[in-house]
Amino acid sequence: MKQTHQSEPVLIAGGGIGGLAAALALVRAGYAVKVLEQAPQLGEIGAGIQLGPNAFAAFDALGIGPLARSRAVYTDEMVMHDALDASLVGRIPTGAEFRARFGNPYAVIHRADVHQSLLEGALECGRVEVCTATTVQRVEQDDAGVTVFDTAGRSHRGSLLVGADGVKSAVRRQYVGDDARVSGHVVYRAVVDKEQFPAELRWNAASIWVGPNCHLVHYPLRGGEQYNVVVTFHSREKEEWSVREGSRAEVQSYFEGISPVARQLIDLPKDWKRWATADREPIGQWAYGRAVLLGDAAHPTLQYLAQGACMAMEDAVTLGRALTEHGGDYRRAYAHYERARIARTARVVLSAREMGRIFHAKGVERLVRNQLWAGRSQERFYDALEWLYGWREQNCLGN
Repeated sequence: MKQTHQSEPVLIAGGGIGGLAAALALVRAGYAVKVLEQAPQLGEIGAGIQLGPNAFAAFDALGIGPLARSRAVYTDEMVMHDALDASLVGRIPTGAEFRARFGNPYAVIHRADVHQSLLEGALECGRVEVCTATTVQRVEQDDAGVTVFDTAGRSHRGSLLVGADGVKSAVRRQYVGDDARVSGHVVYRAVVDKEQFPAELRWNAASIWVGPNCHLVHYPLRGGEQYNVVVTFHSREKEEWSVREGSRAEVQSYFEGISPVARQLIDLPKDWKRWATADREPIGQWAYGRAVLLGDAAHPTLQYLAQGACMAMEDAVTLGRALTEHGGDYRRAYAHYERARIARTARVVLSAREMGRIFHAKGVERLVRNQLWAGRSQERFYDALEWLYGWREQNCLGN
């Protein structure tokens, strides 16, 4: 591990997946780190997430590959069905040939298990200080460093600041000040124990049922002892970006006409969490003096490519490598980080929007969607995914 001579730690706003990944990457680059997290204790809300091969490449680069792998469930395939007639739309095998092509597996995992793996790695290294119940309010910079003021009136001094404070980032608000693009799409998430999950749907697959203005997702978690259930629909209401408790009656009101095989999914959970989703327009600048954005603070995206956590961890690895490459010259490192990341993450944001349209196609567009992948070979699927899943630490900085 490279040792630096910084007299002050790097401050990281946010102790979620992006923030802890950044902490690990910066420690590996030789920095001490102080994480400022608004929650009273470190943890993650949510349920399952999907991990492409690029996520495992990032885990390895962050030094927690074996730990994260031990908590994941490795799927045999990704599979899409039409939610109206239950017909198969497409299937992508994720077994041995997939792993050989991309160098890593496809998996599903509980979000909390990703967070816990990153947290354990950060605490084990001994160079990460975590301050919980600390909400960033504003930032001041000078020639020698950066000072973050929290809502309790305390100040935190550091050499640099990484804004990894999520979709409603206070750091982004201060330096960019742009508005969220509320999608009008509402996501309900829940975890169901295996015993309550239909036996005929206990597939070892990341499964999606696509319907008009809606879709449903399910896959196993924690060794198959639980199943993640996600339903998404276009809201009738004017939505604001928010998370709250969900209503079983609301979910059921949006899925008339859905095949009984898929519809049974919405009858399973006893408790739902409700997300009104949003993203932001991609921006061409993430660095503002000593402050730089990362993860959802830099490029919040809709969920349709299952790449939010993956992109945050890629960002972290790339930022750490850039600081190492440029000997701690943060200006040059930040510029290199932006060159390496902005176009790639913007492609993910824009592609996720388009994938949401494909998932939710209706009428003739639905018929087109259902024929898109007919007869496509396994290798052609893999070729189409190369841009996304082919990321490696070795090539993360590009030119």
